[in-house]
Amino acid sequence: MDELRAIWKVSIRRACAVLKTDPSSYHDKNRRPSQACLTRRIGEIAETRVRYGYRRIHVLLRREGWTLNAKRVYRLYCEEGLQLRNKVPKRKVSAKLREDRSPAVAANEVWAMDFMSDQLFDGRRIRILTVVDAFSRLSPAIEVRQSYRGSDVVETLERVTALYGTPKTIRVDNGPEFVSKDLDLWAYMNGVVLDFSRPGKPTDNAFVESFDRKFRAECLDASWFLSLEDARSKSEAWRRDYNEVRPHSSIGHKAPVELALASGQACLP
Repeated sequence: MDELRAIWKVSIRRACAVLKTDPSSYHDKNRRPSQACLTRRIGEIAETRVRYGYRRIHVLLRREGWTLNAKRVYRLYCEEGLQLRNKVPKRKVSAKLREDRSPAVAANEVWAMDFMSDQLFDGRRIRILTVVDAFSRLSPAIEVRQSYRGSDVVETLERVTALYGTPKTIRVDNGPEFVSKDLDLWAYMNGVVLDFSRPGKPTDNAFVESFDRKFRAECLDASWFLSLEDARSKSEAWRRDYNEVRPHSSIGHKAPVELALASGQACLP
């Protein structure tokens, strides 16, 4: 409006008539004060009081002398994305508070794990644990069993870390096998951080989700498993082909083992 008046040198009434707007809308300026100080203070409280939601933050702000209701605190709290701060799972000494993730820059820095389900020719269900390195895209293990417990996950990790080295962080979802005390104790004893995904957010573990899609399309959906041993044999054959032969587009169409060897990943078998 002001630019139009400056260019054509017309009155407010004439400019509003041309634009077909009410002159009162020009004079009605936003009188709401800046929320920058309040937003900054909410962020400061959220950083130091990591277990507090917006209601407790509202109480602290009222104690400090801020005159505001909980609705405004909630609006600013959501605008800053503070509702996405995950709390540490109870009794999980190796879990960490969720924070912005940086890309892995070396092998064995971040692994990702997930479970898949399939069945044998006679309908018996099988469970498959998939593990992938977020940097090299190398898969240390695809383990097939009829059922899985937390202790079975630990057994698999003991075997593969002896061959490939121990990761600093493992990204997992909130499945019962991953929140078990057995895995939590193993991670604590080995200095491994368990990075849990937010519920309903599969993109938090995108590397293993992408790996699972390839494995299902190229192995599970393309194969007929006559027995548990047959499923293990075909899954292992696919894993070796994936690691050693299959070109991966995100690492320059190299096979994952090439990047793993170049980065000095320990004890590649």
